Formats: sequence, C-alpha cells, structure tokens
Amino acid sequence: VQLVESGGGLVQAGGSLRLSCQTSGFTSDDYAIGWFRQGPGKEREVISCIAPNDGSTYYAVSVKGRFTISTNSAKKMVYLQMNSLKPEDTAVYYCAAVNHRLTFHLITTPDELPWTSWGQGTQVTVSS
Repeated sequence: VQLVESGGGLVQAGGSLRLSCQTSGFTSDDYAIGWFRQGPGKEREVISCIAPNDGSTYYAVSVKGRFTISTNSAKKMVYLQMNSLKPEDTAVYYCAAVNHRLTFHLITTPDELPWTSWGQGTQVTVSS
C-alpha cells in the first residue's frame, strides 16, 4: 500500500487549495481513505474520510462546509478541496488508509479506526 500526497503550499486566508492523495497497491473498495492534519503544537486530527465502496464521507466540525473529499473515477486518487482557508488550517496534511470495507454513514469516530498506511505529508500554510 502506497500513499503519496501533493498539492500543499502557501495561500492567503480565504483562499483555496486542492490536495491530492495518489493511492496504489490495494483494491480501492476494500479500503477507506482519510485526511488528517497536524498543526504546530497540536495533536494530529482526522478531518475528512471517504469510503470508495459506497461514497460515504465524514467531515470534522472544523472543516465541514469548507472542505470536500472526493475520488476520481478509477478511485485511485483522493482529493481534498479546501476552500475559505483560515490561518488555523495551517498544518501538515496526511492521507491514510484503513483496510476495511466500511461506510461512514455509520462511523462517527473515524479516529478510532486502525489507520495502518500513511503518506509522507504535505505542508499547508495559510497566511492572515
């Protein structure tokens, strides 16, 4: 299982970025993908997840309405569209995979899932 993030950078508050997570080495429908972030001096938090087998999604309260998670038609790329960015969104963003066919219609605490595969992270910096 391999995950490679890209798309981070420096953006002004109110701006947008789209992060990409290229996945390989597994059958997409048998995994769920999550986006996590860790800001300076903060704990890592899960911000959005998607289950490719049914398209169900999860969003943390802090990003709901501003961020959108999606996959491409082949389900090998997972995107995180981030709009209305705030300085507090500054963090290293990671994508991760969990080897379970599940649905986020039923899961409300994705941080408790066994996320076993991680990308290297991409830095997002939002200036005020």
